[in-house]
Amino acid sequence: MTDRPNSPNRLDRIRAAIAEHGEIDALLVTDPHNRRYASGFSGSNGWLLLSADRAILATDFRYLDQAADQSPHFDIVQMKGKTEEWWPEFIAPAAGSKLGFEAAHLTVAALSKLQEESDELSAKPEFIPVTGLIEPVRAAKDEPELDAMRRAAELSDRALAHALDLAEPGWTERRLAWEIELYARTRGAEAMAFDSIVAAGPEGARPHARPRDEPLGQGRPIVIDMGARVDGYCSDMTRTVVLGSPDDAFKSIHDIVLAAHETAAQMIEPGMPCSDADQLARKVIEDAGYGERYGHGLGHGVGLQIHEHPHIGPSSDDVLAEGMVVTIEPGIYLPDWGGVRIEDMGVIADGAFQSFSSSPKHRMIGSAT
Repeated sequence: MTDRPNSPNRLDRIRAAIAEHGEIDALLVTDPHNRRYASGFSGSNGWLLLSADRAILATDFRYLDQAADQSPHFDIVQMKGKTEEWWPEFIAPAAGSKLGFEAAHLTVAALSKLQEESDELSAKPEFIPVTGLIEPVRAAKDEPELDAMRRAAELSDRALAHALDLAEPGWTERRLAWEIELYARTRGAEAMAFDSIVAAGPEGARPHARPRDEPLGQGRPIVIDMGARVDGYCSDMTRTVVLGSPDDAFKSIHDIVLAAHETAAQMIEPGMPCSDADQLARKVIEDAGYGERYGHGLGHGVGLQIHEHPHIGPSSDDVLAEGMVVTIEPGIYLPDWGGVRIEDMGVIADGAFQSFSSSPKHRMIGSAT
């Protein structure tokens, strides 16, 4: 599957969000992920201007043909020369309007430059900062997005299985991470979704550890968190494994984390506050006496970025909804011993969580083969 031209339905949803905001007439999109979502354009440079009746994409010479192919619903303006040479043409449809800009992405220096150039216009726009306008729209995935993410998850399952079939106690964390990436990149991934985490023994007590030149060893917990990127979309999965025979501590802690994971996976539903979803797994771990060793949220949205709206944690104000792709990833982390985390990614559909991840959660306990 190649990049598909963007559906005008996404523009309709963004325009509805602009109208609902109530304080802006048009939106300047500078965040690259929001730009790709709204337009389908995957080049590295470009801005969008979106209003009730116009959709304009500005990019430079390198991407003009690509922009025309990927964004057929957009008028294309070339970024040629200095800003003052192309900005008047680009912003003309928003002259005199209330123009929202993405405050979390546009720098102060860039905003100052645009305001300076706009002062030369006969009817200059009023720049209004906005945050979180497109991101919630992106949270509910359409079918092309779901298709890409299912394929990314399936590729991740195969890459992990391949690497674990080969793994030996003398392998380093870096070698295992490389075997996962090599398989994924040579079988359809355009990149990894993020730098893979492979953390053996006590290092696994660091939820975002990075692979080292440290042997995996035998009988130690090995946390493996990885994902592939396919057609721009990410997958995310974690398994905790042991090469050789696990000790009693591993069996006990793995069972607790698995119970927490399965409780949340079975009970989350659309309309549930994300803080309540987090509590489903957290209570299982707290009741087992490890509440203080579970220091992160239950999960997060996934899409063009590995971390997207919604955030599923104890302080979240977000609410789960149909079409959201989220992770469920409880964990327990014990200094001087290691950690256990189990993560699946899936979609909220037909009233329930439907996992895209199929890697066995018990496959590696006891043996690498």
